[in-house]
Amino acid sequence: MKLESIQVPIKNRVLADYWSPNAAIHEFFEYEYNDRSFEKRVKYLEQHAKDQKELTAIIRQFMEPLGISKKANEHLQQLEQGAVVVVGGQQAGILTGPLYSVHKAISVITLAKEQSVKLQRPVVPIFWIAGEDHDLEEINHTFTVHGVDVKKRAYGERSRRKTMASATTINKESMAQLIHTIAKDMGETEFTEMLIKQLVDTLNKSETFTDFFAQLINQLFKDEGLLLIDAADFEFRQYESSNFARIIHHNEEIARVVTEKEEQLEHAGYGSPIVATKEAANLFFVEDGERHLLERKNQQFVNLAANIKLSHEELLGIANKNPEQLSNNVVTRPLMQEMTLPVLAFVGGPGELAYWATLKDAFSVLGLQMPIFAPRLHITIATRQVEQLLREYHLNVADVWNGKALELKEQFITEVQDTEATRQIQIMQQMLLEKYDELQCYFGEQQLSLDKILVKNKENHLKQFEYLQQKIEQTVLNKHETTIRKFMTLQNELYPNEGFQERTYNPYQYFNEFGPMLVTEMLKQNYSIGNHHYILYM
Repeated sequence: MKLESIQVPIKNRVLADYWSPNAAIHEFFEYEYNDRSFEKRVKYLEQHAKDQKELTAIIRQFMEPLGISKKANEHLQQLEQGAVVVVGGQQAGILTGPLYSVHKAISVITLAKEQSVKLQRPVVPIFWIAGEDHDLEEINHTFTVHGVDVKKRAYGERSRRKTMASATTINKESMAQLIHTIAKDMGETEFTEMLIKQLVDTLNKSETFTDFFAQLINQLFKDEGLLLIDAADFEFRQYESSNFARIIHHNEEIARVVTEKEEQLEHAGYGSPIVATKEAANLFFVEDGERHLLERKNQQFVNLAANIKLSHEELLGIANKNPEQLSNNVVTRPLMQEMTLPVLAFVGGPGELAYWATLKDAFSVLGLQMPIFAPRLHITIATRQVEQLLREYHLNVADVWNGKALELKEQFITEVQDTEATRQIQIMQQMLLEKYDELQCYFGEQQLSLDKILVKNKENHLKQFEYLQQKIEQTVLNKHETTIRKFMTLQNELYPNEGFQERTYNPYQYFNEFGPMLVTEMLKQNYSIGNHHYILYM
């Protein structure tokens, strides 16, 4: 295994400017990303330290059914004694979701270790599972390589209700069927049978999307002591009760400052990532596991589609007595995180960076300070086959990202086509057309009204020429299928669906090839968060 760090042009302007020292984007954040910021932030947390025993007990209770490793127990003890945390999170995707979920966890662990050494104090890694998210269409599928095609493989069950991932029961038969379909796509290796058994055994111990996700993430990162918490966990919700009340008390002001900040962001040329409105309550009301987004209207918190109308006092009553009936959105989730955890830094992707840029004043409204934003690691895995093909065609990974593999494929196809056959077909076609023109003139002279049937007859003959041409081309392509497949392997492995590998495939595709210890081996590499993309050559 070899790690290479490369510089690539960043298409996301917010992220590109975040790594530029003098860019306007820094006005929208409390801290720039450097060592001095971490030193300042930890001093701030020391001055605002709270008792963390109850928080630790809640995380311990959530993790006990998953299995608490020796390292996780050590981190829980450190958290209880006042350790600060690095936190990142993700939705509860099938088979952990795309690779970047794993890369986020690696980023959280890496940064916590790094800062623990630099600050000479315990820094605990925490993964925040967004189990309250209800957009199941985002998490119910994954992608595989099947032949030369990238295939979408989806969980068969559908629900019209907007139930949270933590409240959505898995149909185990449907999910097991999906696991076997994915395994078939991946192909048989020495690890396949064991991986299928592990996944199905884990599935059978899970009830919801969040259960399945949490079990898998814990299996992958337990030796690193990664702590897990579900945003929708009942006990955690009770712990957040007074925080929900704070958000409700300042609700109008939060919406106003976020809307104004987003306007400034738009004016600075960074777009409108949230499309905030001053009427947004930035909270969901949860009923039978289903989330309904609230807005403020006529002194009430309402969702007219769900026939929900709550007064300010009624919503406060829910926050105090039944906080499990409330849920955060993209605006209030970072605020809630800050009120519940001693956050040294938050690890997020480019999309999260953009919407966090609207939140600085919202933190201030609640008397909070925005923590350091740490952009997650970007990693691409290059298999041995991919590395060999790159050498064969004198390409690098960035060349494939820039479309070079597809260009070479099209160039090769053009070069191998049978031009003589094409020329002869064109001559035959031209001769036929000339004969049809002669025939049409003759019909005109004889005053025979056969134009329509003549046109139809000509079209049929031209279609046969077209069919013959396609068959010749396909036969030539079949003859050179091995070479064409090589170009498509590079494309599908390194830039599937016109995007980075980490946004498409789940990690089990690579566990199947390299074994379940892949994550352990990945964690042995020396990463640093920064303006670069890592290529991991296997």
